[in-house]
Amino acid sequence: MNNNIIYRRANLTDVLKLSILFKQVYIHTYAEEGVSDEFANFLVKHFSPERLQRTIAQNPDQIIVAANNENLVGVAEIEFDKICPSNNQTAPELSKLYVLERFCGQGIGYKLLAEVENIVKSNGYLELWLWVLISNQRAISFYERQNYKWIGNALYHMEQNTYENKIMWKQL
Repeated sequence: MNNNIIYRRANLTDVLKLSILFKQVYIHTYAEEGVSDEFANFLVKHFSPERLQRTIAQNPDQIIVAANNENLVGVAEIEFDKICPSNNQTAPELSKLYVLERFCGQGIGYKLLAEVENIVKSNGYLELWLWVLISNQRAISFYERQNYKWIGNALYHMEQNTYENKIMWKQL
């Protein structure tokens, strides 16, 4: 386990590094057939420095980073008051939990998730939910070990393609 990792809320000086980290992990995890136009459009829109800058400025509790000597190695993003597609309840969503592959297996994802859960609880919420691509067995197993329960499946629509996801939920 890497003891040099610190966990903190993202700040505006992290924006460019966050944009790269999000893109790199997303491509590594989801671009099983390469980077298509659809994926490129998604990456540019969702992980743009401008969007991340707005997110951090508007809600400092929304993005948590794991940093190794100020170099980002992991990130988690919370979206508060989201409607869960499986049960139509409104609760915080763990919209992203990404750790660079080189840093996987060191407890960083576990600690990021614990930080997220603490923030969610400190904001008065009692549950957290997330989507996970149905073929991402490593992530599904990770969340099951953290007591997240499968509550149904939902489809995520990009431009032309649709991706099946498991919806997982945890009472905090």
